[in-house]
Amino acid sequence: MRHAVITGGASGIGFAIAKHLYQEGHPVTLLGRDRTKLESAKAQLPKATIKACDICDEQQVNKVFSDIPPVAILINNAGAVEGGRFENFEKKDWLSALDVNFLGAISCIQACLKDIKSHPQGRIINIASTAALKPYLYVAPYIAAKHALLGMTRALALEIAKSPATVNAICPGYSKTAIINKAVEKIAQKTGKGTKAALEHFEKINPQGKLIDPDDVAKTVLWLISDGAASITGQAITISGGEIM
Repeated sequence: MRHAVITGGASGIGFAIAKHLYQEGHPVTLLGRDRTKLESAKAQLPKATIKACDICDEQQVNKVFSDIPPVAILINNAGAVEGGRFENFEKKDWLSALDVNFLGAISCIQACLKDIKSHPQGRIINIASTAALKPYLYVAPYIAAKHALLGMTRALALEIAKSPATVNAICPGYSKTAIINKAVEKIAQKTGKGTKAALEHFEKINPQGKLIDPDDVAKTVLWLISDGAASITGQAITISGGEIM
């Protein structure tokens, strides 16, 4: 069994990944900023380790990784998105998007890359988004940050290809997470059409007509950490019901 660290591991896709790894018997450490959410996750996964950590703070990241056992699997899942028109975003908005969606992942990788490279089954999996592969309206900083995350994934995969470790990105489409719930509420308020219509807007983008289940992402993670995926590296694996082909 391999020690896995999951950022943003207390809810949504991150918690689904943590739950599946935990059920497979892997020791898991969940990182997150919200202590209440972490405690709730711990109640469901009693043997998990939880650490309050803002991945945008490099000192916090280094402190956390120095306090936990060597890492064999790193899941960079933490992310956030804010909507708006391009001309209304300020420099701080771009920097904030890069911090949480891109630079935080780099800090986590650098904190444990030596251990992962030396492990016979080391894995880095970056949870990107279909936004790393195509544009969407009114989320330009998020698009830029996720494109950067994917570019870094490919560059690092090539750089460490001689080691046993692999580096991949998973790119889910619109998923059943708090981010979408927030977007649905915002659209419903602005349009006055109600949450059902707002939800259908996102569902229709997926050719299968649904939101992605976080468990589907988690099961893809289980495949990527398996022996059968040892030659899979530098890839952007989409889970989008055919939205990206």
